[in-house]
Amino acid sequence: MRTTPVTPAEADAWITTLLARGYLHHAERGPDGSWTVRRTADSRPWTLHHPALALDYAAEILRELRRTAPEAPR
Repeated sequence: MRTTPVTPAEADAWITTLLARGYLHHAERGPDGSWTVRRTADSRPWTLHHPALALDYAAEILRELRRTAPEAPR
């Protein structure tokens, strides 16, 4: 559980990293600090109006990646 509020810089870092790693098709930062993101080329764009929404979106992508990733050999 978080004990500090999400900062815009933290949200920017997560969205930028997901885009750079290829987990987002498109991400554009708006002048008001919001993000418009698209997961794939044919997906519907989402507008994330608050840094907490951006982190929730990033967490959802990471959970999905963990569910679909092959298990590492032991």
